[in-house]
Amino acid sequence: FVAQGVNAIVVVPVNTDATEAITKAAFDAKIPLIAVNRNFKSDKDYTSYVGSNSIDAGVFQMEYIGEKLGGKGNIVIMRGADGHEAATMRTEGVKKVITEKYPDIKILEEDTASWDRAKGMALAETWLQKHGDKINAFVCNNDEMAIGAIKAIENAGLTGKILTAGVDCTPDALVELKKGTLSFTVFQDPVGQGAGGVQAAFDLASGKTVDKVVWIPYVAVPPSEYDTYAAFWGM
Repeated sequence: FVAQGVNAIVVVPVNTDATEAITKAAFDAKIPLIAVNRNFKSDKDYTSYVGSNSIDAGVFQMEYIGEKLGGKGNIVIMRGADGHEAATMRTEGVKKVITEKYPDIKILEEDTASWDRAKGMALAETWLQKHGDKINAFVCNNDEMAIGAIKAIENAGLTGKILTAGVDCTPDALVELKKGTLSFTVFQDPVGQGAGGVQAAFDLASGKTVDKVVWIPYVAVPPSEYDTYAAFWGM
């Protein structure tokens, strides 16, 4: 893109620990660099960031799960891919709520399932074999892993006995939310982030000033909000 002489670069970083080369190439060429969805390690590494504050997703999840558990119980945490800002911060949000609000909730296990449904199912099966119905809730960094956990819970004959929470509010997740197998999810606005990133690129390429950070808020989605987000996806 630098060689092509573009006027702005929008990037969704896969590994937020490995963005230094992107930053250097863009900044050396004096091309505005807009990060979308996943934040870089430092705000010095991009011109503008458009996305959601990842810690909020974890906070929303754990506040809901903690209340449903009555402030006591055992949970397991499924992380997204290691090195992803969203995985790190969503997990931090979950732990923050436990520390500050629900000290009687214990984390039995924590591991990565790399955002993947099949890996989430496999990891859930391992944990269920080890802990059985001692697990009161699966708190997952995204919906895909949560859906994998739901399948494992179903296969173990524990549907309705274990809470599950995800992030993204995908159409597949909404199906599970309506069925009652997914307890909670968090809406991450794809239109707001994508369009916001392009708008920031256009404005910067046009010589306008853009905020260093443009927040696109997460929204908590309990089952009562199903209709709102089903309509968003045209379901």
